[in-house]
Amino acid sequence: MGGRARLLAGMACVGLAQAPAAHADTLREALILAYQTNPSLEAARAGQRATDESVPIARASGLPSVSADVNYTEFVKRSANSFSSPERALSAGTDLSVPVYSGGAVKNRIKAAKYRVEAGQADLRATESSIFSAVVAAYMDVIRNEAIVGLGRNQVDVLQVNLQATSDRFEIGDLTRTDVAQSQSRLALAQSDLLTAEANLAAARETYIQLVGKAPERLEPPPPLPNLPESPQQAVVQALEYNPDLIAARERTRAAEKDIDVAGAGRLPRVSLYASGGYNDYFGTLGGNVSADIAQTEKTAQAGASISIPIFQGGLPAAQRRQAQAQASAALETEIAIERDVIAQVRAAYSSWLASKDLIESNQIAVDAARLSLEGVRAENTVGNRTILDILDAEQELLNAQVQLVTARRNAYVAGFALLAAMGRAEARDLNLDGGTLYDPEVNYERVRDKIFDWDDDPAPVARSTRTVDTPVQDGDIPQQ
Repeated sequence: MGGRARLLAGMACVGLAQAPAAHADTLREALILAYQTNPSLEAARAGQRATDESVPIARASGLPSVSADVNYTEFVKRSANSFSSPERALSAGTDLSVPVYSGGAVKNRIKAAKYRVEAGQADLRATESSIFSAVVAAYMDVIRNEAIVGLGRNQVDVLQVNLQATSDRFEIGDLTRTDVAQSQSRLALAQSDLLTAEANLAAARETYIQLVGKAPERLEPPPPLPNLPESPQQAVVQALEYNPDLIAARERTRAAEKDIDVAGAGRLPRVSLYASGGYNDYFGTLGGNVSADIAQTEKTAQAGASISIPIFQGGLPAAQRRQAQAQASAALETEIAIERDVIAQVRAAYSSWLASKDLIESNQIAVDAARLSLEGVRAENTVGNRTILDILDAEQELLNAQVQLVTARRNAYVAGFALLAAMGRAEARDLNLDGGTLYDPEVNYERVRDKIFDWDDDPAPVARSTRTVDTPVQDGDIPQQ
């Protein structure tokens, strides 16, 4: 397996450095384009950046807060019995509050947020792997359908020659009208199958555009897959350690356990420090006739400590804690369910991959045998031992075997990649996709985790993925080799 990995790495390094004279797409290029421009992947990255902000949001409730207010008042109509009320006033004040103790709510809320960030990063890996799996399937679908269209066109050409030869022999009385009708029927069916194959090819190309962002050109055969396991047990062991869905479930279980402590903090005391200051200016209008004897401005300041002790809340904190416990239990059971699912996926993918490899060998044997059989039937027909229908049947058997062979090759590769994805080994870092700097969600998390400035905004959002509205409508035509 190490040799296959080195082979893929070598092909990857050469793939972009040495472009062939007639450009052809490689699987690596398709994966790089999807990695850089796929909107679903870009949306998942943006969603993870939003999840990153949950940590500074959780931390904010444990940091000091400062507020200020300013009020200017004109007393338009004053009481007739008030001889000292002012005509106008300006007041300003500031308040500072410093949380000291919140029952552990802030601390545990931050820990829960960090666990959810890690879960989100694992979800992003899963999205990346899922998109890569879809790209591989689309790439192989285009290759398979191009091969089927080529086989179908060849079959139509062969049957057209057969029909012409059958018609010529009918004209000289060597064959019957039944032989001509059989040839016409097979040709019509082959033409119908070709139209279906061309439609399937066009659909496969449109799916490729949807995922990769550009129309496929001449697609090169894919390189061998790296790091395929030698046994299902080895595959399961790696999946239990690296599968991103399972990692995300584990982190969410940890976050749910911290939520229990957050809910329980609602029945514990809260302690905070506070300070405030005020300023008032009455613009010489306070006190009426004796205003000269009264100060027209004043300053105040207060500082102290506050403790809040919950005594009775109608059972709210207990209900919230029980709710958090039930949600943690659900998260734990979900983790086990995902673990089961991952194990089943890996074992099924491994079996499918092995079966697909065996199918390639058996279908290759079938193609070789069908080709030899067709040659024999044609030779026997020349001496009168075989009918036209026998030739038509042999040609159809060869076509069916060839179609099954290209389908088996497609299925084997897709199954192998699905196995790597289930093992958590089908991401950019595993596939040597060095077409640029790999996206690291940890960079954004480190950037925002400790930010506390209220005006520290990011630039306005701009779409990063490419649009496909200008790509040409696809058809079932095969590019010239």
